[in-house]
Amino acid sequence: MIKNDARGTFEETKVDDGFFVLTFQNENKETVTVERDIDSSFIQFHFCVKGSSAFQFNNGGYTLNIKEETSLLLYNPQRDLPIHLNVNPNSWLVSLIISIKKFHSLFSQEADYITFLSADNVDKKYYKDGKILPSMSIVLNQLIHYNLNQSIKNLYFKGKAFELLSLYFNRNEDADVEQCPFLVDETNVIKIRRAKDIIISRMAEPPSLQELADEIDLSLKKLKEGFKQIYGDSVFSFLLDYKMEVARKYLESGDYNVNEVGLKVGYSTASHFIAAFKKKYGTTPKKYLMSVSS
Repeated sequence: MIKNDARGTFEETKVDDGFFVLTFQNENKETVTVERDIDSSFIQFHFCVKGSSAFQFNNGGYTLNIKEETSLLLYNPQRDLPIHLNVNPNSWLVSLIISIKKFHSLFSQEADYITFLSADNVDKKYYKDGKILPSMSIVLNQLIHYNLNQSIKNLYFKGKAFELLSLYFNRNEDADVEQCPFLVDETNVIKIRRAKDIIISRMAEPPSLQELADEIDLSLKKLKEGFKQIYGDSVFSFLLDYKMEVARKYLESGDYNVNEVGLKVGYSTASHFIAAFKKKYGTTPKKYLMSVSS
């Protein structure tokens, strides 16, 4: 086996406290090794835009390959994961390195409450590979081929880094992905999904929060916090939005009058339904019905 001695360095751009972008282009005819110390407080997002590369761990004892148009997410709270990357000829990579606290703050206002770092979850590590979507590929190429004024580079990279994360975590309607993977542990995710299914299936007569917590065998505190983290809203605010969307579709069908729709989504009086609908959509159910039937 031929030992490779060619070495290179990442081009590094700091976009925020605890958040930086690494790019590397190997245009050589030989494999190049790049290294960067990363401690256990960071999450790593790697994107292979072109070619292929291999991550080396445990002094070469373990190899993780990353191929063209694929991504790799790495996180291990128990040990540092320094980057030791063998970049093959004609290969391009972009990496986002973000502290767990900074990352969590993007998804929750409770930046100091990191449930997956609780005593129950502290040993859990996370690894995920995936495909680079066309929308992500555009952003990645913009980062690699940056040619604007250097004075705005950090600002430009910051915008693109956040855009890339947004695209990465955008929910695919066809996939069973309903949460940022770090916010709650897997067991609680399953329970909170069940809570969502319960309130939807019984939207006309939903259980109280305590009844719901008891039914899914989760504390009231964890139900409220976890639901907000996964679905971005409180239980009953989520349910209200869902009910209004169902009501809107019932009205559009033309099969029901306003009173019937109100009853179907759980309003015993038409006035309460009308008030809730108007608050959500800025118009009354009757006017909405007329607008869609005209």
